Amino acid sequence: MTHQHDFDKAHFRALPNRDNHKCFGCSPDNPHGLRMSFHTDEKSVVSWVTIPEHLCGWNDLAHGGVISTVLDEIMSWAAIYLLRHLILTKSMTVDFRKPVFVGKEIVAQGTVVEHPNSREAIMAGALYQDGRLCAKSTGSFALFTPEAIRKRGLLDGNVIDAMEALFRKDAAR
Repeated sequence: MTHQHDFDKAHFRALPNRDNHKCFGCSPDNPHGLRMSFHTDEKSVVSWVTIPEHLCGWNDLAHGGVISTVLDEIMSWAAIYLLRHLILTKSMTVDFRKPVFVGKEIVAQGTVVEHPNSREAIMAGALYQDGRLCAKSTGSFALFTPEAIRKRGLLDGNVIDAMEALFRKDAAR
């Protein structure tokens, strides 16, 4: 994992995100969500996000479920972008190391740990606040081609088309 001081926004390129969905983690249109946006340096995917006060646990501490959501979301987007597959989370573990405060920016980072075959990946997530590692995670993700997602009827066709466009656009870079 990159150290906090290496998260200079100038070294990361924004990934496109659709604005016509309601995902709690990444929709810019969900007024109750985290509104995460994603950036890449081609080795990892990063998001700078501030957890809103209405998602607190005790006092001004972020709720553990919200921290887990941030980590799941960053690992998911890292798998989607870096491996060029659609994904479903199979399992994940979270290690809470330091308190995370609402209303203060955090940096979440997702990386590929292992890609043993075309159907599975092991991902890592890390969450930093004020230069400190506050939480880390590991997750197992099922990988799907757009065709497999269509066949199973798991996502709307427009979502699949948007993801395919992202894969093609970035593959041409």
